Amino acid sequence: MVEDEIFVATEIEHVIEEMGFEPVGIAAEQRAALALASKADVALVDLNLRDGATGINIGRILSQTHGVTVMFMTANPAQLGSGVPGTIGVLPKPVTDQDLRDAVSYAVARHRASEAAPPRRLQLFKLPGSLNLT
Repeated sequence: MVEDEIFVATEIEHVIEEMGFEPVGIAAEQRAALALASKADVALVDLNLRDGATGINIGRILSQTHGVTVMFMTANPAQLGSGVPGTIGVLPKPVTDQDLRDAVSYAVARHRASEAAPPRRLQLFKLPGSLNLT
C-alpha cells in the first residue's frame, strides 16, 4: 500500500490482514513503493505522498511496468481527471472498513481475471488500456 499517513496505512493493513491477505508493506513515497513492486499483486495508492504528488506516476509504473492491479485511494479523486491507463479506479476517502473490504475484494478478483461487480463507492476509469471489463 502506498500511503504516507501511518495511522491510515496501519488501519488499511489491519483490514487487509483480516481479509486473509498478506500486505507486502507500507510505502510513503515513490522510491519505497517501487522497491515493493515485485512483491505486490494489488496496490492501493494515495496521490499526495511524502515526496509530493507522486501517486499517479507510481500507479502508472506499478500497473504498466510491474503488472500490479492498481486502485487509487484518495481524498482528492478530481486530481485523477479521467483516470490513469492500466489502473482500475479510485475509492474516495474517507472509507469505512466495509468500503475497503469491498474494493479490495474487487481489485483481487480483477487481478485474478475473475468476474466481479464493482463496489458502489469505487469509481471505475473508462480509458483505453485500463482494466475495465465490458
